[in-house]
Amino acid sequence: MKSENTGKSEDAERGTPNRVESASGFKEPGKMSEKAVKTPSGKQKLAVIRVRGVTGVKSEIKDTMSMLCLHRKNFCVVLEPKPSVMGMVKKAKDFITWGEISDATIMALEKKKTSAKYYRLNPPRKGFGRKGIKVPFVSGGALGYRGDRINDLIIRML
Repeated sequence: MKSENTGKSEDAERGTPNRVESASGFKEPGKMSEKAVKTPSGKQKLAVIRVRGVTGVKSEIKDTMSMLCLHRKNFCVVLEPKPSVMGMVKKAKDFITWGEISDATIMALEKKKTSAKYYRLNPPRKGFGRKGIKVPFVSGGALGYRGDRINDLIIRML
């Protein structure tokens, strides 16, 4: 939507960087990694990992993570970035981390696969980050969107 006074979009006024509005009207983060796997529709796949446990999670978020098949800590799923999936991911952003996954990482995950829907991973070697699992990735923690750096985390968790 555009503001009547300035003619700028609301995101531009709020100072939200790197936001691109697609043809469907869904706002996606900026340019995705070129190494990531593309789906038949041309979009790249996302890897979503549950970082935090089950204690103290609101039932609404618990249901969302159940729909994403992230039942336990260190579970990983590979999803197509549809608007409905991205809405669920953003709702659970304080308990998960996600990013675009590369073809080589998917091949490495396939060797570890235990279920048709999810991957059970080990805790990462050398930890999640210097600030832990309660801080966003952009601030040095482990939560939220991490782009193609999700591949490094998954390799450390295999």
